[in-house]
Amino acid sequence: MCPPTYYTVAYEINPWMHVTQQPNHARAVRQWRALHHLLTRTLRVTVWLLRARPGVPDLVFTANAGLAWGRTFIRSNFRHPQRQREEPVMERHFRQAGYRVLTLPRRHNFEGEGDALWMGGTLVLGFRFRSDAAVHEQLARLLAAEVLPVELVDRRFYHLDTCFAPLGPKTALWYPRAFDRYGRRVLENLVPDLVAVSEADATRFVCNAIALGQDLVLPAGGSARLKRQLGRRRIALHEVDLSEFLKAGGAAKCLVLRL
Repeated sequence: MCPPTYYTVAYEINPWMHVTQQPNHARAVRQWRALHHLLTRTLRVTVWLLRARPGVPDLVFTANAGLAWGRTFIRSNFRHPQRQREEPVMERHFRQAGYRVLTLPRRHNFEGEGDALWMGGTLVLGFRFRSDAAVHEQLARLLAAEVLPVELVDRRFYHLDTCFAPLGPKTALWYPRAFDRYGRRVLENLVPDLVAVSEADATRFVCNAIALGQDLVLPAGGSARLKRQLGRRRIALHEVDLSEFLKAGGAAKCLVLRL
């Protein structure tokens, strides 16, 4: 995680970002600290902190930095120049932490855990808006794993982690209309227990969640129907108010990179 010391909406690169609707900085800091406290104190997760740096306001969304697998880190190639400033920061951080850092050819866009999520032993890759479909072949080779590309079709859900959340080896949250027909079939064949969320819940970014065993951390405001669906699966919900980060198109999952 990275503290939101310099977090702001400095540009507009997704439909949620509007420079005229700035986050309240003090409130954003409180919300980030509440998430950090929940993870470290309540759920006993080990969290490493990345030092915030001026000029890279989206560094707080560490999920997009790359993909960590064992002691290997595949660094992101961001589509937008505004976020490419984060690449040398993350590469230097992981090298100093003793990771083997790999980079993909510059011609291919790849935005880390924002678009690459493990469903059991299979990596699901969302492509179109931020990551390129061709990346799936390179990831499969580097990870020696099955990688399934699925196309995203709704610009509001520009990253895979905004509309798909693996909750365990057999269960996932998803917003079906964020995917094209082929992508829906891929996920339906892959995941035995898909929990579809409503558009209202999807736009609250409930799929941008952190799954930790039977605990699920997600942004506050999910519907009673969603809570019943997850309750039947004995999933304990931990809601966190992340309204100030939603203004940049991010929520709980965007704020963490799993190591």
